[in-house]
Amino acid sequence: MNGPSRSRITMHVDMDSFYSSVEVRERPELRGLPVVVGSDPKGGKGRGVVSTCSYEARKFGIHSAMPISRAYRLCPEAVYLPVNMQLYKETSDRIMKVLRMFADRFQQVSVDEAYLDVGDSIEDYLSATLLARKIKNEVMRRQGLSCSVGVAPNKVIAKIASDMNKPDGLTVVRPEEVRSFLHPLSVSRIPGIGKKTEPLLKEIGIETVGQLAGADVQFLISRFGRYGIVMNQLANGIDLREVKEREEVKSISTEDTFDEDISNPAIIEKVLRELAVKVHTDLEKKRFRFRTVSIRVRFEDFRTYTRARTLHAATNDRESIAKVAIELMEEFMGCGRFRLLGVGVSKLDRIDERQTFLTDF
Repeated sequence: MNGPSRSRITMHVDMDSFYSSVEVRERPELRGLPVVVGSDPKGGKGRGVVSTCSYEARKFGIHSAMPISRAYRLCPEAVYLPVNMQLYKETSDRIMKVLRMFADRFQQVSVDEAYLDVGDSIEDYLSATLLARKIKNEVMRRQGLSCSVGVAPNKVIAKIASDMNKPDGLTVVRPEEVRSFLHPLSVSRIPGIGKKTEPLLKEIGIETVGQLAGADVQFLISRFGRYGIVMNQLANGIDLREVKEREEVKSISTEDTFDEDISNPAIIEKVLRELAVKVHTDLEKKRFRFRTVSIRVRFEDFRTYTRARTLHAATNDRESIAKVAIELMEEFMGCGRFRLLGVGVSKLDRIDERQTFLTDF
């Protein structure tokens, strides 16, 4: 087996049941009760889903992404609360500022989790363990919330480790412990191997990480394509990704300048829809939702205008981009010929990245 290729020490910090924990912090009388954050259950007839729930609620079998109607059937006496994203985002921002103080390199990957590379200042795992405890204590002291931390040679092992002893956990995996830590685990512990891929692996007799680590790579490629290589590497504790700060993306847009000016409404709509597809593709690649849609219009005499509309809630729906762009364009129809049209989105919100490496099959 090839071990992890980096000597740096990586931490993965994951807040415990973040939304519901924030709600309990704000309402101490809820402590110890099953709390479910998500859509209105409407007495068991609601059509939304659970965003997250407290550990007390999980004892009833409730979990994230479960239909809210099923959650209500499992535990009608639970406290059901709506999502308060503004509160969670503000709390997240404060937590991330705390985490940044302890990192040589920092990467936030969702509202409630981040990677820290501490390899410049910390050289051994005893010091890293002490630092992880300090981080946990500081988050609790400043925000009144617990988090779980994984300490390991790279990102994938750290992420798996942070999930091992929740809530309020601390799991340390030294380089010489990688095999004994990973191999007994179910393959579903590897980020990206989900409810679709796991059964396919079981069909070929692979249920544990150790079995996946020892599988013939060419056979995996024949069944899963290039992801067969990636899965095998992760199972062997190999992850070359660095902890890397993400560039802040404020907007995504594209535009088209025409060889000949256009004015035909059907052609204009076709162009706007094509631009919407390009913007949506970029959105999905960068894993964002948007709230504002904008258009840019340049007439044949170079007069240039922009218009925008903000939606009630964030979405990543492609048709919404096209629909709003076409509606915004109505103001300019019949006013002349166009040499350029553009479509963009802004007020972006990053989609929670629970699967950081593979795209599930």
